[in-house]
Amino acid sequence: MTEQQAFADLEAAHSAGVYAKRPITLVRGSGATLYDDHGQAYLDCGSGIGVANIGHCHPTVVQAIAEQAATLTVCPEAFHNDQRALLQAELVQLFPAEFQRVFLCNSGTEAVEAALKFARMATGRTAIVATMRGFHGRTFGALSATWESHYREPFMPLVPDFSHIPYNNIERLQNAITEQTAALIVEIIQGEGGIRPATAEFLQAAQTICRERGALLILDEVQTGFGRTGRMFAFEHFDLEPDFVCLAKALGGGMPMGAVVINQRVGALATGTHGSTFGGNPLACAAARASLRVIREEQLVDQTAEKGDWLLAQLRSINSPKIREVRGLGLMVGIELKEKVAPYLQKLMNQHQIIALNSGSNVLRLLPPLVINWAELERLVATLRSIFEEPSA
Repeated sequence: MTEQQAFADLEAAHSAGVYAKRPITLVRGSGATLYDDHGQAYLDCGSGIGVANIGHCHPTVVQAIAEQAATLTVCPEAFHNDQRALLQAELVQLFPAEFQRVFLCNSGTEAVEAALKFARMATGRTAIVATMRGFHGRTFGALSATWESHYREPFMPLVPDFSHIPYNNIERLQNAITEQTAALIVEIIQGEGGIRPATAEFLQAAQTICRERGALLILDEVQTGFGRTGRMFAFEHFDLEPDFVCLAKALGGGMPMGAVVINQRVGALATGTHGSTFGGNPLACAAARASLRVIREEQLVDQTAEKGDWLLAQLRSINSPKIREVRGLGLMVGIELKEKVAPYLQKLMNQHQIIALNSGSNVLRLLPPLVINWAELERLVATLRSIFEEPSA
């Protein structure tokens, strides 16, 4: 038995079984490259599902984690802390001036859950409107806002007063937002729903209708935040002023971290109404501060805009009857196929040592680290061109 098989068997024996596993054991990463336990290198075009925006094990983040781990790792929010205070200040500086408050937690699901609770508390209303194909997480509130039935059905009944409308449908939006609506929650680009961007018209209508009817606008930027779309946050492409912005994934530079950034229009939130034991811990805050510094100093947002435009243009030039559409923004790209995507993911990994993701059953999702270099991008495009332009998979 190989060591790789031993690790695989050990996980199979003791994991809860809720994840389908790919047959490699990843043990190391650097930049846009991952290595298995045999030393085989893979070009990572998944970033741990959008987490490794600054690449794997960036030296700046590694140093920040090491220094903070030797200083203080745990400090609940009942006490002040230097790293937490500095991170909160640095986060709000990335937003328009009306955003001055931050709730820190440990994941995107937790950020969504907090925003939903805050919206109900701030408005005194209970109804939440979400979108079809949207994905917001797996805890009960976030799952209630999520659309796909295979996520929801095993856990029914979910939280009441949630409804879903078609994405980009302004007429249905008009009918759904009422005087009983606490909030609309929406992704700028649907990540799990097929890499589907919202239209500017839909997003502007959402903001206007919410304001007119006293509902709050929650933007789920868990996957789109921190440079992924060629702006620091995707809502900047559309000149929006939401009430809550949910963040996670890339925020911690690889450490588990989430946040809700709150517009001052929401008003004060009552002390003691929500909390998180590990939220805002000094270790994650130090990692997040280092990650933000890397994004700024290496100008990754501008790089992503340039690389993303090039990548989309190259992929759209592939002449293949297997491809229905290529869509995305920045380095968040979906290739919608006319057939199942699973065989192509296997081929990319097994034959070409490229790790990619799916988004649904027929969309190949690319979320490479923003530090991916031009040679690596060219390799990715050449490989995809060879796969999709050949006679069969």
